[in-house]
Amino acid sequence: MLSFESTKMGILQLIQERPNPIGVALALGAIFISAVYIFKRRRSRGCLDPTEFKEFRLIKKTQISPDTARFKFALPTPTSVLGLPVGQHVLCKGKDSDGEDAVSPYTPITGDSDLGYFELVVKMYPGGRMSRNFMELREGDYLPVKGPKGTYKYKPGQVRAFGMIAGGSGITPMFQIIRAILKNPKDKTKVHLIYGNRTANDILLKEDLDGFAEQFPNRFTVYYVVSEPSGKWSGGVGYVTKDIIRAHCPPPAFDIQILTCGPPAMAKVVTAHLNELGYTEDMQFDFNRDGIFYLLF
Repeated sequence: MLSFESTKMGILQLIQERPNPIGVALALGAIFISAVYIFKRRRSRGCLDPTEFKEFRLIKKTQISPDTARFKFALPTPTSVLGLPVGQHVLCKGKDSDGEDAVSPYTPITGDSDLGYFELVVKMYPGGRMSRNFMELREGDYLPVKGPKGTYKYKPGQVRAFGMIAGGSGITPMFQIIRAILKNPKDKTKVHLIYGNRTANDILLKEDLDGFAEQFPNRFTVYYVVSEPSGKWSGGVGYVTKDIIRAHCPPPAFDIQILTCGPPAMAKVVTAHLNELGYTEDMQFDFNRDGIFYLLF
């Protein structure tokens, strides 16, 4: 296949040999079309490699809670895209306390509409094999990343409505999908999120989620549940129960889906609740199937 440069040179030579206005216009048009095609083709490939780790430079680290930070990584050019299908995740590599390779999955909260960068929100668990790497990561450092990974891929309009049940850092795959839906005015999918945490201070991306609920009241709702409330907490108290799911998720139907992601103990209880409420296996997807939580430690 001819490169863009060789194509351009051939067209320019043709202009010199046959200098007429129509020929020049057609030649310049061909150059423009070729450039657009090659630009789109390069963008569509993305920067990820599913078989090999590639290094990305950290350009901003923002602490958003005592044990959680938001990490912004640069892509090779300002117009590069990561190349991650909505609903999938990446693998990040570092070293554990014994100097052995440690690999864990993380879901970027950004998408391919974000040019030149991607972001991770990472909760750093005590004793986590990858956690020490993110704790020590400083702006200017590089992180090895591989992907895409995962079995779930979201397509606009694939269901009428989602019920989403997340716990802790299990919010990240949900946030990625929510953001993609709400940024697409042609996607009329409605989303109902239940988000459980230990305390109100543990709620990740709350400002963003509240902003979505305010901006898209007919498309997105969120209900927070904390097990240890304090102060003037007005949300749910305790754990995610059948009654909470019944009240805040769409009822079982062929055109809805319930997505779950959270600590394994929570996921097990929620799955039991969903089964008892009549949600069939086809109506459910647990991101723990992709190892989102099992591999974090």
